[in-house]
Amino acid sequence: MNDQKPSLTDVRERIDHIDQQIQSLISERANWAREVAKVKGEGLSAIDYYRPEREAHVLRMVVDRNQGPLTDAEMVRLFREIMSSCLAQEDPLKIGFLGPEGTFSEQAVRKHFGHAAYGLPLGSIEEVFQEVVAGNADFGVVPVENSGQGMIQITLDMFLSSEARICGEVELRVHQCLLSRTGRLEDIKRVYSHPQSLQQCKTWLRINLPWAERIPVTSNAEAARLARHADDAAAIAGQSAGHVYGLKTVGEAIEDRADNTTRFLVIGRKLFPPSGNDRTSLLVTVNDKPGALYDVLSPLARHGISLNRIESRPSHDGKWQYAFFIDVSGHSADTPIKEALVEMEASLADLRVLGSYPVALP
Repeated sequence: MNDQKPSLTDVRERIDHIDQQIQSLISERANWAREVAKVKGEGLSAIDYYRPEREAHVLRMVVDRNQGPLTDAEMVRLFREIMSSCLAQEDPLKIGFLGPEGTFSEQAVRKHFGHAAYGLPLGSIEEVFQEVVAGNADFGVVPVENSGQGMIQITLDMFLSSEARICGEVELRVHQCLLSRTGRLEDIKRVYSHPQSLQQCKTWLRINLPWAERIPVTSNAEAARLARHADDAAAIAGQSAGHVYGLKTVGEAIEDRADNTTRFLVIGRKLFPPSGNDRTSLLVTVNDKPGALYDVLSPLARHGISLNRIESRPSHDGKWQYAFFIDVSGHSADTPIKEALVEMEASLADLRVLGSYPVALP
């Protein structure tokens, strides 16, 4: 019986052989992706080929098949990049996000669309909505909720007037870092960051930088850009912003909550078919009468639909008028939701389906 272990040369030759097979299969997949384009017809752009429900189904199968040693997250990331490159062979998707380069929004873009997509940094969340609706961006990625700070109101308010539709969601684990030009805590007299990030790190700042002025800016990447110009300035941002703007890390993982996570929405111009594990977002404006909210929620309960979230915002239609943003489990094409929506419409001032989209992979 031969128990001799393989030599290092044997192991490396085996790895080289596997790499050759992997590369050959990736090329074969890319060729079949081109066949999909031929079947759909000539002259179409990447947005005509992109199917988020199909992509979500493929990635869920990746997770189901995974037996290690790589984690589910690593396997999903690898397959996401393969799909991204295959889709971008002719014309990469253009994805708007809150810029400049180095924001968490850009990280969410890369997590959801891969690095073959073309990122379009924009100056505000409002501008992301505008560029998507105008067709200058194929999709946009906007933050909507943080696990510690709650809903991001400007994103909700944009849906009151915008025709953009929700096509997907991304959950991003957010690690905040304190970055500066010198890398020394004692030099810092002022800290730039997005207001949400300042709130996420307020306890750490109170303990470690009680003397520093806190200055809100439009994005964390903008904070890093400003901090690189002075030795007494710092920024709260992600590590990627530090790399982009040449800053040193003063403190890592300074967020107050260990589970600090931001949920982003992918916005586009149309609805997509079911993926098999979906969420539907509704915008509801109620009539001013007793039991108005009951009229909204009772049809959902009768049809066995799980309510994930409900938020109210001023409707902009009049003083003391409110709109409700509601997330439910399922797709608007599912029979229970279709029947519930018909019942709800009879008693509401307005009802819009903002989107039905695949639930973010954990």
